[in-house]
Amino acid sequence: MTAITASLVKELRDKTGAGMMDCKKALTENDGDMEAAIDWLRTKGLSKAAKKADRVAAEGLVGAKSEGTSGAVVEINSETDFVARNEQFQGMVGEITSLALGAEGDLAKLLATSMNSNSKTVEDYVKEMVGTIGENMNVRRTATLSVNEGIVSAYVHNKAADDMGKIGVLVALESAGDKDKLSEFGRQLAMHVAAANPLALTPDELDQGVIERERAIYTEQAIASGKPPEIAAKMVEGKLRKEFFQQVVLLQQTYVIDGKATVQQAVENAAKDIGAPVTIAGFVRYALGEGVDKGDEGDFASEVAAAAGTK
Repeated sequence: MTAITASLVKELRDKTGAGMMDCKKALTENDGDMEAAIDWLRTKGLSKAAKKADRVAAEGLVGAKSEGTSGAVVEINSETDFVARNEQFQGMVGEITSLALGAEGDLAKLLATSMNSNSKTVEDYVKEMVGTIGENMNVRRTATLSVNEGIVSAYVHNKAADDMGKIGVLVALESAGDKDKLSEFGRQLAMHVAAANPLALTPDELDQGVIERERAIYTEQAIASGKPPEIAAKMVEGKLRKEFFQQVVLLQQTYVIDGKATVQQAVENAAKDIGAPVTIAGFVRYALGEGVDKGDEGDFASEVAAAAGTK
């Protein structure tokens, strides 16, 4: 039996916004399993937890850059936000982001690539920077997008310097239309992706595990309302289509730029101005630190601040 500690209850409360007693009961009912407790609270209507409630903070920067028909995004982590504001670190992120364009989303290939500024590989240069700056850091992940005809747009949110910030987005658009107008629309779509955080382009591309998790929650809610099984099943599928998919599927989301049309409608409207059909070929969204469990390492920043006499 897992001990339900005060820190565990607080963690669940921070993730869900539910009351302390409800969080304690949810953890008790689910033997301390955080994800199961989140689902339990959502089933009872006590939580509005985000679909990605297990995301935690990590420091560093996300670099995103595009060049015509291709683009790359890279996440480089550090222990504290001090490093993200360091010009030397930012210079390293910028150079590695440029190199990532040729790595085709292969992290091992990127790490083995030679830096432009010296003969060291990316991996060896990062290790050298650890010694220079005095803080652990690593190139965590990378991805690329490309199209045969069209553009790949890049956008960074919470910008720290050119092509780097806390969120990095790539959007690939296939089109033979006006490149300038296509580029502007691509940037707007990338801003939408940064804000709306879609999980997939279409329902077919959604992780089936994610769909089944939502289906299970909706099913329990429908049964708890007293609906007959056959009615409950129809309600569940309806909610998946009209509620869940509209929240997490890019083409079905409400376009944040105007707050009215769906993204699919926005693409169709843009095509008229661009002068040719437009297709979203893909997108990538990196948020700094998503999915990273830092554990007790979160105290490092406090230790630095204390040593500097600021805390």
